[in-house]
Amino acid sequence: MASASAGPPPGTPYGRSRELPPDRTQAILEAAKRVASRLKSCGLPFALVGSVAAYAHGVPASFQHDADFCILREDAEAVTEALEAAGIEVRVPPEDWLIKAHSHGEEIDLIFELARQPVTRELLSRAQTLPVDSVHMPVLSPTDLMSSQLHAFSEHHCDFGAVLPIARTLREKIDWDRLRREHQDSPMPDAFLYLLERLHVIEPREAGP
Repeated sequence: MASASAGPPPGTPYGRSRELPPDRTQAILEAAKRVASRLKSCGLPFALVGSVAAYAHGVPASFQHDADFCILREDAEAVTEALEAAGIEVRVPPEDWLIKAHSHGEEIDLIFELARQPVTRELLSRAQTLPVDSVHMPVLSPTDLMSSQLHAFSEHHCDFGAVLPIARTLREKIDWDRLRREHQDSPMPDAFLYLLERLHVIEPREAGP
């Protein structure tokens, strides 16, 4: 009798290779760690952002497609040289707000603008150093991370469902009053904040005069 753990019969791709499918989540983490370690060693300012940053703050891993870092536009050339010297492939895409790197089979976006907002030294100075799968690196603060998500909302892109788990998990770490002030004149972010109130994720805003 064949063992229940024998796997697929010979003749299937999996049967021939006898290798498990790659772990996409771990591959993204490995790529993030490699890039962060290189930037740290070169003393270049940066911060992890996006879904991997949310994971670093305690949100369950649900990576969208790659690892994202924010860097200063004026450091783009130095970042490119540093990564290429470490054997990490870098290319300049048609978009003028980022460069792209490739490691462990995964794309890494190195961003100069977060939802049309320039990356500044002030923004990077607020980053928190956190462990990401054993490697410590600067991670965008919870409030700045949520602000970048709100800035990305528009009439053409308004996926509240993707941002809601981040808001639920990090609600105690986020300065919601600051976000209300920043986004009160933007319909989509303001609608999301109202949704959070109705779902009792955050406290209702105080009534105005």
